[in-house]
Amino acid sequence: MRRRSFLFAMLASPLAYGGPWAHPTAYGGPAAYGGPAAHPTRYPKVVRGTRLRFPRDHGAHPEYRTEWWYATGWLERGKALLGFQITFFRARPRWDSDNPSKFSPRQLLLAHAAIADPGHGRLRHDQRAARDALGLAGAATRTTEAWIDDWRFALAGDTYRAKIPARDFTLDIALKAPRAPLLQGEGGFSRKGHRPEEASYYYSRPQLAVSGTLDGKAVQGSAWLDHEWSSQYLAPEASGWDWAGINLHNGKSLTAFRIRDKQGGVHYAPPGVAFAPQRTWRSPRTDVEYPVAMRVAAQGQEVDLEPLMDDQELDARRSAGTIYWEGAVRALQSGKEVGRGYLELTGYWRPLEL
Repeated sequence: MRRRSFLFAMLASPLAYGGPWAHPTAYGGPAAYGGPAAHPTRYPKVVRGTRLRFPRDHGAHPEYRTEWWYATGWLERGKALLGFQITFFRARPRWDSDNPSKFSPRQLLLAHAAIADPGHGRLRHDQRAARDALGLAGAATRTTEAWIDDWRFALAGDTYRAKIPARDFTLDIALKAPRAPLLQGEGGFSRKGHRPEEASYYYSRPQLAVSGTLDGKAVQGSAWLDHEWSSQYLAPEASGWDWAGINLHNGKSLTAFRIRDKQGGVHYAPPGVAFAPQRTWRSPRTDVEYPVAMRVAAQGQEVDLEPLMDDQELDARRSAGTIYWEGAVRALQSGKEVGRGYLELTGYWRPLEL
């Protein structure tokens, strides 16, 4: 979801908050294509019963409105414990064009990367945004391969490779998948609301084994990958979502999400899923309050999520146009750590507009 991812998604309209596509021709409006040649985009629907096929469905689905590849995890660097997040977003503009120009923005690409380091006290974060013109950014359809300039995330065999030379950190890691994709919902059809169109295609890859370097120093750990694509993710009544993906120490995994409404209640959650805030944290920069400690019930079990550090707020206004909390968390049962993963809290700053 990613979120994810996210989150994960075009988390908010980049036009709404003056992001890099705020010019009226930039995000694919009629003026971008010279007038009569432009026409409203017709996005395909997400259909229950559609069978996901691999490796094809590891790749991009450019006909759909939004898509993301969302990798999160914990790293060990000596005795230090760190969190990391890498997300690549793809979006199809709201206007299509017959314009053959290579500058015509048929797809938009965004990327976020962040390191959660308790020694630093807050996220180290960077972001990118670009059109897919001239090969400088893109997302391949045959398998996972997304890039913006020198940022890359790609799958070869059973191993993902991420290379992120960010402003104040460099992450170069391999993420090895030990098992087949975990199809979320009904065989990969994941409902996000009560209307038929409020759904996504969604699979996860938990328990990824991570190795590589952060700032040239060796790291190892475990990670989680979400890949999700949709044409209408959020209902008009929805404000955002809470999502958790946890790698349990017994080799299993736990994932849960809920879609919140604009009155603070739950618009939609899968059967048996519940989030109960246990503690909040207020950002000193934005004054937004987030429930950073959660009790989560899903898949017949219950865990308490405690953050690696409270300040894991991510300001993505320069790319996705929103601010949200996305952080490394420990999963506890009766006070004992039983897993590690990530918690994502969106729509607390402002309601998301996908």
